[in-house]
Parts: sequence; C-alpha cells; structure tokens
Amino acid sequence: MKQTAVEWLVTEVKKFNTIITREYMLMLLEQAKEMEKEQIMHAYGQGAADEAGEILDATKDSEEYYNKKYGGEK
Repeated sequence: MKQTAVEWLVTEVKKFNTIITREYMLMLLEQAKEMEKEQIMHAYGQGAADEAGEILDATKDSEEYYNKKYGGEK
C-alpha cells in the first residue's frame, strides 16, 4: 500500500522511543517534502492523462504545475 508523505513521516517518527535530534527531524521533513512533491506531480500527470483519455508522459508539465502552484524548489 502506498503512503502519503505525511503517513510516511509519521511512521518514521514513531520508530523512535527516544528524542529525535533536530538535524534528523529536519532530514525527515525534507524527505517528506520531496515525496509530497513527487506525489503531487504524479497526480497532475495522471489527471492530464485521464483527461486526454490516453497514457502520456506529463513529467515536464507536472514539474511546471508544481513550480507554479507551490513556488518552485522547496
């Protein structure tokens, strides 16, 4: 089963019984943000393909959509 970026982050944080260092938490947050970006871009591409009624590679368009909607590289 696929996880959303937030579900993945919660799973990772729950693995620890002790305090997580600030640096490690920041690393996890960056990974989750990258996962979220990929999920948004995939959803956009899938929506474009569904709308067109065919399978297509919307990677470039989805990157442009993400950057426009969410302010580019995060």
